[in-house]
Amino acid sequence: MWRLPGVRAALRGVRTAVERRSRTEAASETSVGAMERAVVRCVPSEPKLSLSFALADGSHKNMQRDQSEPLGRALSRIATNALKGHAKAAAAKKSRKNRPNASSGVACAGPGPGPEQAAACEPVVKLYYREEAVAEDVLNVDAWQDGAVLQIGDVKYKVERNPPAFTELQLPRYIMAGFPVCPKLGVEFGDPTGSLFRWYKETKPRAAEPEGEGPSSSSPSSPSPGWTETGVDERVYTPSNADIGLRLKLRCTPGNGQRFGPSRELESVCPVEAGPGTCTFDHRHLYTKKVTDDALIRTVSYNILADTYAQTEFSRTVLYPYCAPYALELDYRQNLIQKELTGYNADLICLQEVDRCVFTDSLVPALEAFGLEGVFRIKQHEGLATFYRKSKFRLVSQHDIAFHEALQSDPLHKELLEKLALYPPAQERVLQRSSVVQVSVLQSTKDSSKKICVANTHLYWHPKGGYIRLIQMAVALAHIRHVSCDLYPSIPVIFCGDFNSTPSTGMYHFVISGSIAEDHEDWTSSGEEERCNMSLSHFFKLKSACGEPAYTNYVGGFHGCLDYIFIDLNALEVEQVIPLPSHEEVTTHQALPSVSHPSDHIALVCDLKWK
Repeated sequence: MWRLPGVRAALRGVRTAVERRSRTEAASETSVGAMERAVVRCVPSEPKLSLSFALADGSHKNMQRDQSEPLGRALSRIATNALKGHAKAAAAKKSRKNRPNASSGVACAGPGPGPEQAAACEPVVKLYYREEAVAEDVLNVDAWQDGAVLQIGDVKYKVERNPPAFTELQLPRYIMAGFPVCPKLGVEFGDPTGSLFRWYKETKPRAAEPEGEGPSSSSPSSPSPGWTETGVDERVYTPSNADIGLRLKLRCTPGNGQRFGPSRELESVCPVEAGPGTCTFDHRHLYTKKVTDDALIRTVSYNILADTYAQTEFSRTVLYPYCAPYALELDYRQNLIQKELTGYNADLICLQEVDRCVFTDSLVPALEAFGLEGVFRIKQHEGLATFYRKSKFRLVSQHDIAFHEALQSDPLHKELLEKLALYPPAQERVLQRSSVVQVSVLQSTKDSSKKICVANTHLYWHPKGGYIRLIQMAVALAHIRHVSCDLYPSIPVIFCGDFNSTPSTGMYHFVISGSIAEDHEDWTSSGEEERCNMSLSHFFKLKSACGEPAYTNYVGGFHGCLDYIFIDLNALEVEQVIPLPSHEEVTTHQALPSVSHPSDHIALVCDLKWK
């Protein structure tokens, strides 16, 4: 999609002008000759087009017509059925302004038409393009062009074909002071970065609603709340304590960098609430108040707990029975996740268990507001996301793979596959797993000679799957070597993820030592039937940047270190590790997740330095 250069800066520059223009147009709509808007949505993959516009009486008309239908039929339909009320209202309005019997383009006189007079009462309906009437035998798909003029009696409509439009617009249910608010939205024929946003808050709290009713159910006689601008014109808004008790309103104008569509306004259902108090990450944010300088790379690895797993009966009753049900809901957890991640001021963020909708509707807009851009790789029900600071890095290329696919199809893993083929039961289990590794090559924006390979993964979870994780890790490291040595010679590696392996496991030993013997106990982790003994080695010299914490996962029935940030010792060193939450903080609500922590894992955060 074509965009104006420097679209964000340009949008800031034109924002006031656009809003001034909108106010001027709104004020002029009542003047003679002002045209209203007729919006046409016409997509090649769909058989029908839609036509929508406002009637003279203030109501709206929405029509669906076949794209292959001749224009004359559509105009006839408008004239005979849809817009009689519109034409009569326009005629009555003009009659009141001028004289009682003035003609208004509607050929109907007297107290009212009978059935035999109906045809005579139809308004004149024409479609013009470049000041010429469009022939009635032209098909709808070709007739309704952007900039055409639809005339119904004396009323003229400017046709806008496929203008930017919101297909979805929603504010989160939980809005808390101090936590970023990111609207969920979908834009057709546009994009969020080309759209305009402006936030308002109530001037005073609204009176309590009757039991079971919300703001939308207020009676027509209820006074509308007064609104005041917050001064924020970005997609993300962070309420302050002064906003507690007040509802928020967001005015959005969809755009694409070239033009804007109809604006919409959205009010929050509930007022801003006080936050949950101290969160597990608040103390950690004291170490990450500012973005690091160019010599450092602040890196985060975090399994954020996919909603697809959190919102199950098993999770609520077995895995996390100690967690308040509302604290497992996505709307609530997203508040905490957004605040935690933005507060780290990271340069690289590798996330696991990311729902696609969470990536698109929550993480991308929230982190974009803080200078980060992200890429996503779906696994099955959820996936991986890697974000990088745009002022420090640009994305050069992506090299994501699914382990089971690469193992079978990439010659790089031919020897490993041959070893595994000697153990058919184990091979079958390995090839059933859907795990992936996300590999991104980034280039420094300050020094083009500096590139880095950032890998992100979530290995198989089952406690008896040690040998599967060993195979997956062997595939991952061979692939990463190909990217960081063959495709981009001698670039350093940062490998983040939830490896589902404690420091005592074969997987961790393999990564740190560079090899694993064929008699290691993890080759029989699932019993003798699935035994698959083999020796493995890899090329890298890696270490865990955050060491071996007592735990990075803390639930009711288990706690242990499963997450790591592995770094290339030949090119990187650790400047500092951001301390993990204290044991008291983690266990304040028994275990994780909780009202003050959004996941069952704890984020790893460290500052790395180029050697």
